[in-house]
Amino acid sequence: MSNIFNSSAYNEARKRAEDLLKKMTLAEKTGQLSQFGTSIYSDDEQTFSDHFAEGKVGSYLTIKGASHTNSIQRDLLKATRLPIPAFFADDVIHGYRTTFPTPLAQSCSWNPEVTRKTCEISAKEAYRAGIKWTFSPMVDIARDPRWGRIMEGYGEDTYLCSRFSEAAVKGYQGDGEKMEKDHIYACMKHYIAYGACIGGRDYNTSDLSLQTLHDVYLPPFKAGIDAGAATVMASFQDVNGVPSTGNKYLLTDVLRGQLGFNGFVVSDAGGVVELIPHGFAEDLKDAVRLAFDAGCDMIMAGDPYNDFLPKLIEEGKITTEQLDRAVLSVLTLKFLCGLMDEPLVDEEGEDCFFCDEHMTAARTAAEECAVLLENNGILPLTPENYKGKRVALVGSLAGYDGKVHLLGGWSCLSDHNHTVSIEEGLRKALSDCEIVYSRGCGITAADNDNITIAEAVKASAECDVIIAVVGEEAGMSGEANSRSDLTLTGNQHELIESLIATGKPVVLLVASGRPLVLTPYKDKVAAMMLIWQMGSAVGDAVANILAGTVSPSGHLTTSMPVCTGQVPIYYNHTNTGRPALGRWPFESKYRDCQIAPLYPFGYGMSYTTFSFENITVSDNKMAKDGKLTITLTVRNTGNFGGASVVQLYVRDLVGSCVRPVKELKGFEKVFLKSGECKSVTLTLSASDMAFHNFNMEKVIEAGKCKLWISQSSDDEAFEFDFEII
Repeated sequence: MSNIFNSSAYNEARKRAEDLLKKMTLAEKTGQLSQFGTSIYSDDEQTFSDHFAEGKVGSYLTIKGASHTNSIQRDLLKATRLPIPAFFADDVIHGYRTTFPTPLAQSCSWNPEVTRKTCEISAKEAYRAGIKWTFSPMVDIARDPRWGRIMEGYGEDTYLCSRFSEAAVKGYQGDGEKMEKDHIYACMKHYIAYGACIGGRDYNTSDLSLQTLHDVYLPPFKAGIDAGAATVMASFQDVNGVPSTGNKYLLTDVLRGQLGFNGFVVSDAGGVVELIPHGFAEDLKDAVRLAFDAGCDMIMAGDPYNDFLPKLIEEGKITTEQLDRAVLSVLTLKFLCGLMDEPLVDEEGEDCFFCDEHMTAARTAAEECAVLLENNGILPLTPENYKGKRVALVGSLAGYDGKVHLLGGWSCLSDHNHTVSIEEGLRKALSDCEIVYSRGCGITAADNDNITIAEAVKASAECDVIIAVVGEEAGMSGEANSRSDLTLTGNQHELIESLIATGKPVVLLVASGRPLVLTPYKDKVAAMMLIWQMGSAVGDAVANILAGTVSPSGHLTTSMPVCTGQVPIYYNHTNTGRPALGRWPFESKYRDCQIAPLYPFGYGMSYTTFSFENITVSDNKMAKDGKLTITLTVRNTGNFGGASVVQLYVRDLVGSCVRPVKELKGFEKVFLKSGECKSVTLTLSASDMAFHNFNMEKVIEAGKCKLWISQSSDDEAFEFDFEII
């Protein structure tokens, strides 16, 4: 795969960086590896202008705005001996100003092009504000929805996450071999296995086998590296007892050696200092030695590298060659993106924020992310069928509160004044209906909830259908927002039950950053849809789906648990000697909970139906260097246009290590008009069946296997046998 590190432009930039490196003092070198700026934990912005004369500032985080970054850049260049501009970086996770669905929601589109487009627009807006580097994408595999940061990534599956990792990197950085205007550097995080933190508790230990590390958690990083990801961020936690920030095996042997990464590594905020409370480093100087020697090139944030790297070099504990390698990586990327030649940005370029093109892209992205879980036929609420009828809209997230919270966590510089609320969107889409809005209750309990719930129930009882919007506030997911209980908070459960008790059909919309426990409502509501946290155009997107202008096409990328005690639950688990088949008591299962999740990975309904026809597999045997080709016809057999997601799963029946019961190895999203059909071809390579054995050798083993062409991970209607020879 071609990327920026395989280009003549990169080679030229590196040559220029080598020439510059020869002119630099030791202080100027360590300065390039030191990042400063506003703490993400406060609004305490500092530019450290007293560092400029010695060249001790290499980059900034969370300082933004074209005029602001230009002003700092001018001061820096004026004061330094060598005119080396600073990188300005930020957490542009799912939009800069125009805000898109959260990454977890985007993955439910099963359309990597959605993520490529949203990252491309995010990069453009950030670039216009002086940002040249984002701490995104997060490609952690997340199997435990208690972990708040599940909303930042692409779900529980390695293969799907890898495809979205590629798309995000190309969206931010572009498809070319040189960084062009309106593109910014990507930073894949959190390396590695942060999503495996025990108990879903943020910053907690990850304890997992090397096989799981290499087969489950590393491939999305490899996919992003192959796409040209410029930087990687080390994770906070320890992995098998060694903190990632100081883990030489992971940062040097694996990342650079095995995965072929050529960019530079930055710590997470405070990651180097935190080697001390980990009990891994004796003091700050020791922490700097361990982190830098392991392969952590840049520190976020502060002076520890400035303060201690020169001393460590003098003592022979860090070599000049190590320092030069890290600095050369940073300088090369500064040359490659044009920062050294054009350190300032056009201050008139910010007029693209919230422009029609970007808002339209936000809406179309959101329309592909909603997952319809239940529908007894009540949806869509087509304008012709509901003309003159009364529709109750209930929930704080449907109104003004939703303009803030449905932007989602990590929403950067989003502006709720530009958010289209669900109420606003619905009033436009169903203009011939009477929309009766009631707050019902908030997301957290309030003293007057019993009054506002009663008011909502009274108003709803006089309507033809009830749309209830429930879920999480934006700040309930994301960093430091792990939850021990995944049920709805506050008095939302009481609100839903009271609305159901009216006898009117209830359409339940669930807006959250993570999967929640929805078991109490599954068989009681007329329809239920996950709308996640969709961003600036949430109201228009939701209204278009409800009104039938768009058919929902999202499919789950995380298994939905029956109860909190069922997590972690994920489809591609390995088997046991006593697999949970529901046949006798002595199986690997809970006695007070069903075996299966409430909704499986890959599941999603539509307003239409699809059939898979004429499925053929090219052969029933595959050489260890071969491949199989699967072809089929997908037909829209319903009355609405829509999209089907064709999913290819495999199972290696017998291996030298226990293999997962199923693994996704291919997918394609197909948009079809009513009655339309289309041919789909998927390819399964023998290399897709490779895994690491007990001796950590990557192998493709001969033996019998199965494959399924499915509409979700529990769909086994079309099963085929094949053998690797």
